[in-house]
Amino acid sequence: MGVAGGQISPVRSRERFLLGEPVEGSVRAAILNSWMRSRMLGLSPEQTDLPYTDDFDPDSRLVRAAEPVLDQLQSRFSGSQMNVSLADGNGTVLQRRFGEPALAGRLPPIQSVPGFVFAERYAGTNGIGLALAERRLCQVYGAEHFAERSQSNACSATPIRDQFSGHIVGVLCFGYPRSYEDPALPVLVRRAAESIERRLMEQSSARERALLRTYLDARLRARGGEAADDGQLIGLDELTDGGLDRQDQMVLKAKATELICSPQRAAVEVSLSHGRGVTLLSSPVTSLSGVEGVVVEAVLTGESPPAHHLAASKPTAAALGALALAATERAESLTWHLADASARGDAQAAPDTAPEAGPASGTGDAADTPGAVRGLVLVGEPEVGKYAVAARRRLELLAEASTRIGTTLDVSRTAWELAETAVPRLADYVTVDLAGAVLRGEESADPQADLHRTVVHGIRDDCPFYPVGHQVRLDPGTPHMRCLEGEPAVLETDLQRTTPAWMLPGIEHARGILAHDVHSMICVPLLARGVLLGIATFYRSEDPAPFGDDDSRLAQELAARAALCIDNARRYTREHTLALALQRSLLPRGLPEQGAVEVAHHYLPAESGVGGDWFDVIPLSGTRVALLVGDVVGHGLHAAATMGRLRIAARNFAELELAPDELLTHLDNLLVRLDREEDDASATGSNGIAGATCLYAVYDPTSQVCTLARAGHPPPALVAPDGGVTFPDLPAGPPLGLGGLPFETAEIHLPEHSTLVLYTDGLVDGRHRDIDVSLDQLRQALAHPDRSPEDTCRAVMEAVAPEHPGDDVALLVARTRTVPADRIATWDLAPDPSLVSDVRGAATRQLADWGLDELAFAAELMLSELVTNAVRYGSEPIQVRLIHDRTLICEVSDGSNTAPHLRRAASTDEGGRGLFLVAQLSQAWGARYTARGKVIWAECALDAA
Repeated sequence: MGVAGGQISPVRSRERFLLGEPVEGSVRAAILNSWMRSRMLGLSPEQTDLPYTDDFDPDSRLVRAAEPVLDQLQSRFSGSQMNVSLADGNGTVLQRRFGEPALAGRLPPIQSVPGFVFAERYAGTNGIGLALAERRLCQVYGAEHFAERSQSNACSATPIRDQFSGHIVGVLCFGYPRSYEDPALPVLVRRAAESIERRLMEQSSARERALLRTYLDARLRARGGEAADDGQLIGLDELTDGGLDRQDQMVLKAKATELICSPQRAAVEVSLSHGRGVTLLSSPVTSLSGVEGVVVEAVLTGESPPAHHLAASKPTAAALGALALAATERAESLTWHLADASARGDAQAAPDTAPEAGPASGTGDAADTPGAVRGLVLVGEPEVGKYAVAARRRLELLAEASTRIGTTLDVSRTAWELAETAVPRLADYVTVDLAGAVLRGEESADPQADLHRTVVHGIRDDCPFYPVGHQVRLDPGTPHMRCLEGEPAVLETDLQRTTPAWMLPGIEHARGILAHDVHSMICVPLLARGVLLGIATFYRSEDPAPFGDDDSRLAQELAARAALCIDNARRYTREHTLALALQRSLLPRGLPEQGAVEVAHHYLPAESGVGGDWFDVIPLSGTRVALLVGDVVGHGLHAAATMGRLRIAARNFAELELAPDELLTHLDNLLVRLDREEDDASATGSNGIAGATCLYAVYDPTSQVCTLARAGHPPPALVAPDGGVTFPDLPAGPPLGLGGLPFETAEIHLPEHSTLVLYTDGLVDGRHRDIDVSLDQLRQALAHPDRSPEDTCRAVMEAVAPEHPGDDVALLVARTRTVPADRIATWDLAPDPSLVSDVRGAATRQLADWGLDELAFAAELMLSELVTNAVRYGSEPIQVRLIHDRTLICEVSDGSNTAPHLRRAASTDEGGRGLFLVAQLSQAWGARYTARGKVIWAECALDAA
């Protein structure tokens, strides 16, 4: 609300508000918040009486600094209806000036007489009260005032701050009719307030110059009116020129400032670089005008500066340069320039000053050492020194925060680091509330409805706040809600003396907080990249000093840094969750049914990002099973996607019944092609594939033989039935992706109940791990043959897996089974068509012995077709094998490599229907190739009949 040149008066919105109707969006947030506070304080719009007090100092430092500025403003607005007010930090009006003097007689006393208090808790929404509450420049127009008496007026008000302490010491307010609104007024009131602040600073500078003059006079009298050759007094700037480096100078600045904070005499040894030692001497000094301060001198007790440097150091006023020191963050560039002031003759500015207690010359042995170089470091008042120390400590806290906040990419941990940094150096208690969506790595559409207590931290364990995990519900008008609605920070400086109105709805909880002597608070939004993440609240109880504006700015800076780190962690959480979801979707969701091995698996993703590790269990024909583990080099979505491609390709190659070495060769060629495609797309910023490792094993339970091949992957662990653990020495093979290099296979006999353990290198290798130690831990964890594969997985992960994995870990444990000999029937045949009937008969009898008479008809037909094809088109040796396992498997092998193909026979064809019959009678069929030829197989479900 409020456009220059118009009579802006949100009368309707105010009426609706007073009737209890919602007005959000039609009234400025600052005004609406003030209306809410006024109503919660029990104020009435018709209330006309304001507190009056004559207990104020009409000649205070603020008034003396403001009077020339007020005179200029009165002259500027001469003849107008402008009303200029100066109030103190409590809202009490100290001075009033009128553009038209006759206004003072026509206005009611509350608008014309100093002494009335316009704090918001008494006057409701008004310029002075709102400037103190918001702690910034505010404008109030017409009906935006809460009280009826101010409806025809408008005002612009801004706080006045003490530049040393940063505290608000007053308010400058322009009052005028609504029709007098001008865009230049806010600029003018701000500049006038800055002029008053500068004059307050000049008052402090004059006090410092008086202290310096007192010190110099006392020093000269102590020397009998002239300087001696030893113990020369020079400025610290001259000590720096060849005497002290910049780091030493900063150390002396900090220590001297601490000494000024205490008015007592003190001597402190300070160690500097190059083996030098400096003694800092502090002494109290008081001018005739009553200014009490402290002077700090440095006595260089180590290596002296060069001779030419000493020769130039005469005790003249120009040589006595005092070190500049910032008092607050707002006045970092302000220096006391004592030496320059003396050179300009400003030392004469205080001729009425004389030492009441001059500095003690010869304090300490260091000061009396012949040839010791003595320099003036600092002159100041203890209170100013305290502000300087506080400013330095705030800067130190910010520097520390840059290293302490954001050490991990965990949202909750980053919020904890914010609280740990702030307690106890800024606050006694800190709470952090984050949107639930942010904790999940998402952006919250409505943080107000989804706020959860994430951190509660303080100097005591019995924090009087809602616990972690509590869903926070905020009432309108609370500082927390105001932050969520867009305010940069809300500062409450006095919670004990007058309970704020916003606490009333939750008074029981508020009483618990106040019972812990919590007296002030700062609420700051956590905002990063335009995304509102939550709020951080800082409380003080043990520290008697309430929070001020400097503390509020520091809290905002800490919150801004933490919010950026939290947002980084949130984005990482989102990307990590997406990548992990993609990776898990590409891994087996369940183990397939097979009878060759009893299998268990475990997958542990890396903390820093998902990788490309994978595993698989693939049932093959003839009751065999393939076991596979692999690892794509790298992390992130790219590695996960590449892993998915390789896993699908490996399954497809396994379905072709390829030998392990042939399968790895095909994967190697595939990865080379993928890498070439990535190189072609490098202009889009894609990263090339660095390679992958793989271990592929095929176990046959009928022969108890396991055939393995590996491509740069760690060898498996083999646990014998008696508990012995070995790592078979398999041919290593090159990693996948190099191209053109061969792979070798190895065969291992695995007795029944042997355990084969396949794993990726994340289990045993790492930046800070010794692989030999890890393998020994793995051996010990596996030396328990009585464990089930599931228990073995759990034991290995507990004993060997790193606590914070930097790489993915894939673990596959397989305990072997065998097919009993009485469940296998084999017949060797000569290539004679007449033997087909003999095979059918033998198979029927064997099925009867197994109790599978219902499958006899289907088995006879399939064997008849397969054996006939082998006799007609194949070569010796011909063999028929029946296996009674989870299914009935019929196999016919011969010595040829010709591949059968299923085709649709025409009505006039005499043949071509055999494989069609086999496919109809079986649930699966296929062919695999061996070193001696091929095997045609078909499976029938045991309940197929």
